[in-house]
Amino acid sequence: MDEAAVRLLAAGLAMGLGAIGPGVGLGILGMGAVNAVSRNPEARGTIFTNFLFALALTEAVAIYALVVAIILIFVA
Repeated sequence: MDEAAVRLLAAGLAMGLGAIGPGVGLGILGMGAVNAVSRNPEARGTIFTNFLFALALTEAVAIYALVVAIILIFVA
């Protein structure tokens, strides 16, 4: 295999596998937030604040995977 093809394959695998966890996590997080608000609508503000904080942390993992994929393409 050509070196460029291996780089692109590695970057694709890094991004693909690195996005599986955050994707599942975002789904579970959204489900939990909707369930929590439906059970206790008065606490919507607190739940939404915590939801956004957890959403940002979960999304950061996918961004790290993207950075690793870009590094694999251009540096490795």
